[in-house]
Amino acid sequence: MLSAGLLIARLVFGLSIGAHGTQKLFGWFGGYGLAGTGGFFEQLGFRPGRLFVALAGSAETVAGLLLALGLLGPVGPALMLSVMIVAAATVHRGKGFFATTNGIELPLLYATAGVALALTGAGPYSLDARLGLEAVHSPTFTAVALAAGVIGAIGNLAARRPAPAATSVGVGTT
Repeated sequence: MLSAGLLIARLVFGLSIGAHGTQKLFGWFGGYGLAGTGGFFEQLGFRPGRLFVALAGSAETVAGLLLALGLLGPVGPALMLSVMIVAAATVHRGKGFFATTNGIELPLLYATAGVALALTGAGPYSLDARLGLEAVHSPTFTAVALAAGVIGAIGNLAARRPAPAATSVGVGTT
């Protein structure tokens, strides 16, 4: 039963976060694609917006595929954790808990699922098990992957730049 539960969790969370990434990258599933989401990212201080969208969307898509397939152990979950920390800190912070107010509920659920699945492993119904890659589920590699996800999120947040100050022309100038 545990193996079936892990498979279901991996598929649901993996395919969901993967689809979330394709909204950013390609505009699929009602998303805005690189250009539309890039403008939003620029408002958040991520410049150039399209580059940051490409990185975030790629991380979400790859995380989702790795997680759904059960491939490379905690790498997919660590990527998911990283992008959800950034989302919670930039888009959802200060808006309460629930998704109805654009609060941190959804990124918290994704981040928690990522950590939980990294710690439990993909289970026997995974490509890791099929290919004999169970060693990627070692406690050390899992800790390093999750730490890299957190450090990546901190680095991403540190790269934010505020919008350039608008210059006023005309009033009081010669």
